[in-house]
Amino acid sequence: MKSEPESRIVKGIDVKFSIDDLQAMPDATSQWDGVRNYKARNYLRDDIKRGDKVLFYHSNCKVPGIAGLATVTKEGYPDYTAFDAKHPYYDP
Repeated sequence: MKSEPESRIVKGIDVKFSIDDLQAMPDATSQWDGVRNYKARNYLRDDIKRGDKVLFYHSNCKVPGIAGLATVTKEGYPDYTAFDAKHPYYDP
């Protein structure tokens, strides 16, 4: 799972999300939104299953690479951010 640990502003909103941010979430769980690459989206939707282990990867930073391990807690579902015109990941 790719993430961006350093600040990046998109439509006025900071979209950074690091493994530290994930660990700070309730139950260390968060949705994975903003995936717009069709191959990646299809893989997440069709192949990743609950209980699968995934690598948490930091990108767009000074030292990109694997930052930790995570476990999938829910199978794929539509990304609500694609339909929210106010969200930086809106995809009309």
